[in-house]
Amino acid sequence: MFNFLLRKDVRKILKRKDSDAGEKGRALEDLRGSLFNEFRSSEGAKRQQQRTCGPAAALSFNFFIAISIIFINKMVLQTVKFKFPILLSLIHYIVSWLLMAVLNAFSLLPASPSKSTKLSALFTLGFVMSLSTGLANVSLKYNSIGFYQMAKIAVTPSIVMAEFVLYKKKVSWPKALALTVVSIGVAVATVTDLQFHFFGACVALAWIVPSAVNKILWSRLQQQENWTALALMWKTTPITLIFLAAMLPCLDPPGVLSFDWNFINTLVILTSAILGFLLQWSGALALGATSAVSHVVLGQFKTCIILLGNYYLFGSNPGIISICGAFTAIAGMSVYTYLNLKQQSNKIFPRQATLLPKSKLSKENGTSQNGHYSAENV
Repeated sequence: MFNFLLRKDVRKILKRKDSDAGEKGRALEDLRGSLFNEFRSSEGAKRQQQRTCGPAAALSFNFFIAISIIFINKMVLQTVKFKFPILLSLIHYIVSWLLMAVLNAFSLLPASPSKSTKLSALFTLGFVMSLSTGLANVSLKYNSIGFYQMAKIAVTPSIVMAEFVLYKKKVSWPKALALTVVSIGVAVATVTDLQFHFFGACVALAWIVPSAVNKILWSRLQQQENWTALALMWKTTPITLIFLAAMLPCLDPPGVLSFDWNFINTLVILTSAILGFLLQWSGALALGATSAVSHVVLGQFKTCIILLGNYYLFGSNPGIISICGAFTAIAGMSVYTYLNLKQQSNKIFPRQATLLPKSKLSKENGTSQNGHYSAENV
């Protein structure tokens, strides 16, 4: 047996098998290293995010998480009777930061872009995030859901106007008409529930501008400067925590220490906080994959689905006017989504335009090409 193993042909076979195993091992190590390097670079992490979470996946993820957190927060505010909206937002962001710290400790957090983003942009995003989240919860505490949704309608024209003033983005007339139909439909659907408090109305009006700026910055920093959702959350969450802590004594009532922090109540609040992290992450993914206006339209679609779901599944009767308004809004959303998909397909497959000669293309357009494309349609 020993002599057989010493034969030349047997030694060659064994050496070849060892070399094959070594090549496979090196190939596996190279693959693992390339994946790790891609994840640790901002460009690679951005490509990975775009491959694994496209617009449809990001919007669906955000939609289901948003529906889930509505019921959990309803339990927190009504069943648990936790009447501290700013503190609830602060707990959400503390849990989010702790979860991201764990990811960072295991080197699972995507890298920040090598290209330096202005510190003022990150500071502004953290600041408007604290205002957007905190004032939204205060508005929900003092106002009805219907008035809250009416205030959200004003976010859409605010985003369109801000993007036009800051970035020269324009909305085409068909999209503007579809967004108008959506806003009218949501207004009609929620008009039967317009109970509000004067202080709550002031808070809702103060919330509109920070909410619009928040969505614009989230979308622009990811699309223009190669930030991923988690990396941007990691950089801006500490700033948000500072401003939420500053807002705490001004907007929350006293008595937090007298709250019954038993196991069940704490578990419900922590569940809400984990869903809050997922909501922030999914919202950032949706804003990075689509646009600020599309994210607002998704929120209004969620409102109509909840209203119709309560009517068909639980027998609630919001009235025929509200139901017609919800269907009108959904029809407008469908048209807006179709126009967005059509625009994206034209960008991806511009075959007819590229096949035409330049002179012929200029004749058909009726104008000469001067190269001014700063006005971007959304």
